[in-house]
Amino acid sequence: MSTQGYVAIVDAYAAAKELAPAFEKAGYGTVRVQSTAEVPLVYQGGLDLSGFVDNIVHEGDFERTLAALAEYKPVAVLPGGELGVELADRLSEALGLLTNGTALSAARRDKFTQIEQIRSAGLRAARQLLIEDDEQLRAWHRETGGRIVVKPVRSAAGDGVSFCDTPEQAVQAFRTLLGRENVFSLRNEGVVAQEYLVGSEYMVNTVSRDGVHHVTDIWRTGRLSVNGVTDLAVENTLVDSGSSDARLLCEYAFQVLDALGIQHGPGHLEIKLTPNGACLIEAGARISGGDLPAFTRLSVGESQVEWIVDAYLDPERFHARSAEPYVIKRYFAWAAMASPVEGVLKGYRGLDQVRALESFRELRILVEPGQPIRRTIDDLSNAVMLTLHHDVEEVVLRDLNTVRYLDGAGFYELEAADAN
Repeated sequence: MSTQGYVAIVDAYAAAKELAPAFEKAGYGTVRVQSTAEVPLVYQGGLDLSGFVDNIVHEGDFERTLAALAEYKPVAVLPGGELGVELADRLSEALGLLTNGTALSAARRDKFTQIEQIRSAGLRAARQLLIEDDEQLRAWHRETGGRIVVKPVRSAAGDGVSFCDTPEQAVQAFRTLLGRENVFSLRNEGVVAQEYLVGSEYMVNTVSRDGVHHVTDIWRTGRLSVNGVTDLAVENTLVDSGSSDARLLCEYAFQVLDALGIQHGPGHLEIKLTPNGACLIEAGARISGGDLPAFTRLSVGESQVEWIVDAYLDPERFHARSAEPYVIKRYFAWAAMASPVEGVLKGYRGLDQVRALESFRELRILVEPGQPIRRTIDDLSNAVMLTLHHDVEEVVLRDLNTVRYLDGAGFYELEAADAN
């Protein structure tokens, strides 16, 4: 098949699965660049390379990787996920392509550096500490007071995030994280402590071109305190772009993008609206994770994926539409059941009631009867997920409440423990 050229996607794992087909539809082949010699364990089960013309594995020699990619004369290089941001910056800069450059690459990946960067730009930012030792952390927690968050400086999917109410809890979280292998199968080389931000949490997904930013979708995150996790993310609901909250979020998000040097390509920002205004939790210069692009497309008609293609291949169309807010055609929600049990699963109670919900769309069972089930503590330990959609927002919200009513210890039936 003839192509108009090639686009390179660095670390096109699960979150970026829609990018290659979208560029192919626009007439461009895609080259996959793998930033690590080994595929991270979390992605090994579902890696599909069939849609790419080549898979270039970066084994540490940048010039060799650059030369291999240059043979394809790519028209664009972009990250497919969090892990690929810095290599995508470096390759795009070296090839003289559209790029966010390498000067602020670290601020787009390192959670401590990131917050300090937006603070230096005059934006509201969380108080934080790059942890060096136990005593330093204890002293900072006592001075800060209240609850704090301890997490790796480089990770994703809620991996290693701990909510700590006492200095001793914070120290234990620090000791557990430092040197541990993270979700990307890399060693945690730094841990950050941050003040706990009180307020509603949102995900703001964007695409930029030439410093012009467009918000493709905004999701409100619903959380529970369960299984020892204070703020376990269990649901997302699509937010009307015309709401007052959305306007506040967009203004702050654009300022964060500018501060982090995200002038081209996708952005994924997690922001809390606190009593004192919007405040960044963290941001990524990459496409949103999970299935949010697909959910957005079902609700709005297009997603980050289509806007990314326009940003790199059709800037005139991007700029002509960039100021247009998205319009919800059908309200949408994603939800995960929060398993409080561990053992061998015998079955689920209440699935028929879930399927009977008026806004029910799809049910995805990740742990089948006969398999081990564990308590849900992060995005990687979900056993059951579902989606809801309806023309009326209130119907979706009501059914989300019903899901929470059905969930709990009684939803899960375990095999009897072997007496022997």
